[in-house]
Amino acid sequence: MSQLVCSNAQLQCSFGLAPAMLTVLPTNKVLTGNQPAATIMDNKPMVNIKPFGMCQSLANPQVAAATTAAMGVLTPQPCIPNVVAPWVPGSATVMIGSMPALNSTCTANCLWAGVITITNPGQQTVQIP
Repeated sequence: MSQLVCSNAQLQCSFGLAPAMLTVLPTNKVLTGNQPAATIMDNKPMVNIKPFGMCQSLANPQVAAATTAAMGVLTPQPCIPNVVAPWVPGSATVMIGSMPALNSTCTANCLWAGVITITNPGQQTVQIP
């Protein structure tokens, strides 16, 4: 079993240099740990998924350009997450507002090749499959 994820969960990107927080808007009116519970659709960059400090992925055009200008020396640039698909896989049995609930084993993919994982679900008491 994994934990239900809520607002203020801590996230990490495989190419980010700092952790970020998940922000869940209270539209579904479901709380866990006194915070709004997340679904797989809480994947919007800059709304739900905040920047991870600096990005060091060469798939990111800003990083690639800065690295080229620095004669091949990797030059990280400010992170701007680029997530277009929902979190996967989501809970198979728990639904919030007709969407699968987000559990702590889900991941999201950034178009700049990063894999975003949940390092702290924001609460520790509610477990879901």
